[in-house]
Amino acid sequence: MSRDTVHAPDAPAAVGPYSHGVRAGDVLYLSGQTPIDPATGRLVDGDVANQTARVFANLSAVLAAAGLTLDDVVKVNVYLVDMADFAAMNQVYASVFADPDDRRGRRPTARGPGRDRGRRLRGNRRATAGQPPGMIHG
Repeated sequence: MSRDTVHAPDAPAAVGPYSHGVRAGDVLYLSGQTPIDPATGRLVDGDVANQTARVFANLSAVLAAAGLTLDDVVKVNVYLVDMADFAAMNQVYASVFADPDDRRGRRPTARGPGRDRGRRLRGNRRATAGQPPGMIHG
């Protein structure tokens, strides 16, 4: 199986020794993104809704660099610092996907890059890059 890295010039620079994404066969694994504005390299101002919109914009930039869109996403994990932010995050989430079926996981997160600078969440995605595999029935 081939393995290729994805670099997205329109996403924030990685804050560590990793790539924006890795394509393994027909599956694309995206590194988690935080609400950093790629133009400034700084955390965006505002509440969790504003930060959520920035996270999804950053992840969309990585998808675009791989030739994909949000329609290709099959799984989303959102890590919230405070579960009280869920409703505001969920409003943005629902506006991002044309069909916001439940492709997400939600977890509280207290650690990771940017937490000490006011980051309220982080997110990552997986996307198919070709024909989805057939259903396996047991």
